Amino acid sequence: MSRAFVRESDEDAEPLPERIIGPHPNFVTPAGLRQIDDQIRELEAARRDARQGADKSTLARIARDLRYWNQRRAAARVVEAIATADAARFGVQVTLELADGTQRKFRIVGEDEADPARGLVSWVSPLGKALLGARLGDSVRFQESDAEIVGLES
Repeated sequence: MSRAFVRESDEDAEPLPERIIGPHPNFVTPAGLRQIDDQIRELEAARRDARQGADKSTLARIARDLRYWNQRRAAARVVEAIATADAARFGVQVTLELADGTQRKFRIVGEDEADPARGLVSWVSPLGKALLGARLGDSVRFQESDAEIVGLES
């Protein structure tokens, strides 16, 4: 094996790039704030474990991730749920009826909370932006066709 592909020591490792923090305000739901706090707790526990093993590359990754989540926590702006929703806004679940009659539900959430497979879309995503301010009966673009908003839930 060529020595060109073998790292001599952890000191030779290149520093990890920082995680990117978007330019948008860090709006979060109360559940999103709990997720951030959970991430910080898990990373702090992982750091304690990694220190015992003196694993420098793991410690560097954890330190980078802790910087990210601590910055996200410091910048978090909790948006409380509203009693009734007359328009799509942050934290509201929107039900879309697609052209084939099927329905899909999406909750508009913060960037770090987004998980489209679970119906959680970021307020700065294309779908999130299309939904914000829309009302019952409005049409929005979804997956290359129009979908009608048929439900709004806080």
